[in-house]
Amino acid sequence: MPAEPFLVLDRLEKRFGDLPVIQRLSLSVAEGEVLALLGPSGSGKTTLLRLLAGFETPDAGSIRVGGAEVAHLPPAKRRFGMVFQHYALFPHLTVGENVAFGLAGRSRQGGRDREAVAARIAAMLRLVDLEGFEGRKPGEISGGQQQRVALARALAPAPRLLLLDEPLSNLDPALRERTRRELKRTVREVGITTVLVTHEQEEAFDLGDRVAVLHQGRLDQVGMPEELYAAPATRFVAGFVGRASALPGTFVGANEGGPGVRIGGAGGPVWGGEPVAGAEGQPEPGGPAELVARPESLRLAAPGEPGALAGRVIERRFTGVVTYATIRLELQGGPEVEVLAASGDGAGREGDEVAVAPGVAGPRPRIFAAGSLR
Repeated sequence: MPAEPFLVLDRLEKRFGDLPVIQRLSLSVAEGEVLALLGPSGSGKTTLLRLLAGFETPDAGSIRVGGAEVAHLPPAKRRFGMVFQHYALFPHLTVGENVAFGLAGRSRQGGRDREAVAARIAAMLRLVDLEGFEGRKPGEISGGQQQRVALARALAPAPRLLLLDEPLSNLDPALRERTRRELKRTVREVGITTVLVTHEQEEAFDLGDRVAVLHQGRLDQVGMPEELYAAPATRFVAGFVGRASALPGTFVGANEGGPGVRIGGAGGPVWGGEPVAGAEGQPEPGGPAELVARPESLRLAAPGEPGALAGRVIERRFTGVVTYATIRLELQGGPEVEVLAASGDGAGREGDEVAVAPGVAGPRPRIFAAGSLR
């Protein structure tokens, strides 16, 4: 029989009064894996992390670590390390004293233990590249360095599991990227099982071996970043992860030239895609549906091209490598789509009349029954 994953959440539930925050959530994490919990505000990701840490008690379900139930244990008995969003460093203590905080009980024992603690502190500061900072106070170092002190403090007692609560959210963009690289290196070097909470997709994709997308207390999808982007399993994931455009229409089955969505009413073009069973079930032939496409799965076309939809460029954003053009289509309701355009080619300038057609590159668009976004 194969061994159980290192961390297992089984039908976990949590309510605050009448409000369900975590709803029958099951999830497993392998030993040494980094799992990123991604979701919008109110999705339940921070509550889930607090359940793991022991700061909240589940109303139902179990939390097993290494095969042992821990849901009933207080935080101190779980032997988990945690880096809080605001780091929670002690301002009156030095960097070295902050890192030593989890080892304080050992340092008050015999001389050999004090030497071991001092050696552990030195090793942790080397790990996070903060040698020579032992005597400084948190207010005397940068935000990125404070984050690394908090990480060293969490790792010093050799925890079984590392929990990271929005660890980079307080940093400016340039410092956040550099600190993220350092965090990634450190966690990989230690090889510790890690659960990271974030609302930043780039952060989740970069740090997580897998990403779990939470929505309204439910687990919508768990997978590698590439899988979530190219093959979203729900309408929410399709719209939340990465850039995407949704076009309403009528589902066309394979026996009618599909699968695809007829856009713009009778006589409109049929754009192909992959049908997905969402919250409202599988798209039904002749029923309302939405085609969700990534910008690189669409292309700008000449007005009047067969199978294309006419529109006008309302925005063009140059990002340095690529350009995104937002097109308002000449359809009822004026839906907008985002298309990946070649930078510097002059095509699709704001105000231009253009057309949009399916491209030959990028992930295959996904088709969901209308109303599947809960």
